[in-house]
Amino acid sequence: MKRALTDLAVFGGPEAFLRPLLVGMPTVGDRARFLARLEWALDNEWLTNGGPLATELEGRIADIAGVRYAVATCNATAALQLVLKASGITGQVIMPSLTFAATPHAASWVGLEPVFCDVDPVTGCLDPGRVEKLITPETGAILGVHLWGRAAPVLELEKLAAEHGLRLFFDAAHAFGCTAGGRPVGGFGDAEVFSFHATKTVMAFEGGAVTTDDGELAERLVALRNFGIDRDKSVTAVGMNAKMSECSAAMGLTSLDAFPATRERNRENHALYQAELTGVPGTEVLSFHEHERNNHQYVILRTDRAVTGLHRDRLRALLQAEKVFPQLYFSPPCHLMPAYRTDPPLRLEHTERLCEQVLALPTGPSVSFEDIRRVCSIIRLAAERGAQIDAMWAQTALS
Repeated sequence: MKRALTDLAVFGGPEAFLRPLLVGMPTVGDRARFLARLEWALDNEWLTNGGPLATELEGRIADIAGVRYAVATCNATAALQLVLKASGITGQVIMPSLTFAATPHAASWVGLEPVFCDVDPVTGCLDPGRVEKLITPETGAILGVHLWGRAAPVLELEKLAAEHGLRLFFDAAHAFGCTAGGRPVGGFGDAEVFSFHATKTVMAFEGGAVTTDDGELAERLVALRNFGIDRDKSVTAVGMNAKMSECSAAMGLTSLDAFPATRERNRENHALYQAELTGVPGTEVLSFHEHERNNHQYVILRTDRAVTGLHRDRLRALLQAEKVFPQLYFSPPCHLMPAYRTDPPLRLEHTERLCEQVLALPTGPSVSFEDIRRVCSIIRLAAERGAQIDAMWAQTALS
């Protein structure tokens, strides 16, 4: 039996869910194993400063990323700051605007100027052709972002960076355990940065890591994350305190243990969302390349108001009324945030269109298949009768 529009919570009907359905619920894994690791760290009395759990986590991250070095940090923002600082670059860094604010913030905090570039209209990742047009004598580096687990065009960007003598880094916060061209994300460019924030597939409460095959860069990173203190205990650079604690490492290792099962459940959830919404006018669940590995952490719904008659923000509000809380990834884009907005504003056509159309839907081991079917039934109703919903919404606001 189809739901009537008056059954929707936004029009006074009962909420579809008893508990909130959120994006980015923590993946804890085996809680007893975490507590055992934490007890061991307390008994060991080595709680930070490159302890054995943090060192073990670095080794496992490096193996998954297919690189020689992984340098664990307190969070991914600090990791981005460190890698940009350690590279010695100056001037401008070309990056997408379709990213979390931490990406340009990291550049700004170490005295670099973010230069925002438009993206590929399908993938949402940097468009190499547009990047090349932005390169000037002031350009020091390119900072790509692997968006929603989709790898940026790594080979094209590597070629471009080499031709112009630029450093190349990647914000891989969305792409742990993913591949590009069959190679693990983590080994492209000069270095890549992962996030292990509580919302990520592998989480360490807060945490990050830089992965690289550059031994000299890794050595500088190790010093800079520890106040600039080198192996001889001399303060040789202006560093910061960005070390990962043993508590975070214990959580990271335990969450990493659960990663294969988490990724598989995410894959099943993504497939169900696609099956439930296939053929629904004006909606698309973004796909991933079938020959690449993905963590399937992000279920990205793209909507077309011209077809559904309902703006993405109205759909989001409708879902929120049902206790479903999708996220905007990312809106507004960085170049339109007050911190970076220019006068007149920079226009990035493809970035702005994507930002107006996409929602990230709840997934992860805590989201059941029945939850997904119920979410999709609401989206189907909204897409098929969007114009009516919009008209009713306007009438409700006027009354």
